[in-house]
Amino acid sequence: MPGSNIPKRSLKKPQIRKKKLSPMNPVSLEINNQYNRLESPEAATIALFEAIMESGKFPIGAGELSIAFVDDATIAAVHGDFMDDPTPTDVITFPADTTMESAGEIIVSVDHAQVRAAELGEPFSRELSLYLIHGWLHLAGYDDRNEDDRYKMRAAEKVALELLRTSEKVPEYYLQNHA
Repeated sequence: MPGSNIPKRSLKKPQIRKKKLSPMNPVSLEINNQYNRLESPEAATIALFEAIMESGKFPIGAGELSIAFVDDATIAAVHGDFMDDPTPTDVITFPADTTMESAGEIIVSVDHAQVRAAELGEPFSRELSLYLIHGWLHLAGYDDRNEDDRYKMRAAEKVALELLRTSEKVPEYYLQNHA
């Protein structure tokens, strides 16, 4: 699997915001919003990951966690370059690289979240949060390559979503309307 610094180079240069989750937390976030219609996802993303970290249920390694919000074309290009599948997907996670002080990278498709949320009749924010949680769980050691692993991943996703609900830190993500 490629080093975690490689995918960042394949993404366009956007505005990047860096934030340490908390003084006692070994993870800091680098949030890269490349999706023009996604309004300021920083606060929602920080709240989501703070709630997961504070629960202690799904620990990941220390370092900088890079989050990128992208469109289907961008995630399809990354999917093709690194996984030999040039189709769009919901989320791609690259593992930690301790030599680079990286906790990992999570790339999510905002386009995919919009379509899937509409198909399921779920709020867009919930679907996008699920993709971020899914990426985090990969970094925490969960996998979804076989049926048994997928079952464990889905169960952990439900626990994490419930954790957000009960901690009252359910993130709200907003899309700008465009003409």
